[in-house]
Amino acid sequence: MKILFRIYQYCIAFPILIILTIITALLTIVGSLFSHQWWGYYPPRLWARCWCWLLFIDVEVKNRELIDPNQAYVFIANHQGAFDIFTIYGFLNHNFKWLMKKSLQNIPLVGWACMAAGHVLVDRSSPSAIAKTMNTARERLTRGMSLVIFPEGSRSNDGKIKPFKRGAFKLAIDFDRPLVPISIDGSYKVLRKKSLGINPGKVILTIHQRGDGGPDPSVEPFQLDGVVAIAGLNIHIALLEGEQKSITYGHILLLLLSECHKGWEQQPTN
Repeated sequence: MKILFRIYQYCIAFPILIILTIITALLTIVGSLFSHQWWGYYPPRLWARCWCWLLFIDVEVKNRELIDPNQAYVFIANHQGAFDIFTIYGFLNHNFKWLMKKSLQNIPLVGWACMAAGHVLVDRSSPSAIAKTMNTARERLTRGMSLVIFPEGSRSNDGKIKPFKRGAFKLAIDFDRPLVPISIDGSYKVLRKKSLGINPGKVILTIHQRGDGGPDPSVEPFQLDGVVAIAGLNIHIALLEGEQKSITYGHILLLLLSECHKGWEQQPTN
């Protein structure tokens, strides 16, 4: 059965998806000249769904009712694998822009479509480049557009959550935007990092109770670490529940301390 799926994957699904990718990129590039809010979201959303449908990836979204379609959010999600992008883009059902690595702009057509769609490309080459990236993100939020961010910065090597970076949390606080954690469970099994073998399976997106941003942009670092810790804790617990592991108060305390410790380790030393 696995051999038959590989034949289907490489000989049927991939050629169709490559053609769909080219068409979607061209539609996005041209359409975004008129409105990147519409053309930068709806054609790519259908494209992302096609990737899941044609490769037999079942996506379940839990707690979608927690999202107000008229509200701008800062969504943060753990990053298990490449299919995180397809599942969020295709099934979150909320218009947004990605905060994504600048290197992705080098992908022919896809990178150009991302730029045309108004996604925020993260340039870490210098402090001034990082500041420019954050200013672009702030502009999107000011205009009422939601952002989706993977605060780990890159895909997980083993499916486990890596330390969260602070940028997403600071944006939510600066602009008083609700911060919504999303836990992704199953995409690591579908496609692991540095692998080309896609496995049919199920990916669960769980939308967690939002945390409202604060109006004070001068929030203390320790307070910010607390926000980071709680968000990471929500995602940790959801993944444990997905594995059907029993969760005790001791488990929660250890996870919370772990998340706080990650934040403290990232603090600059004098």
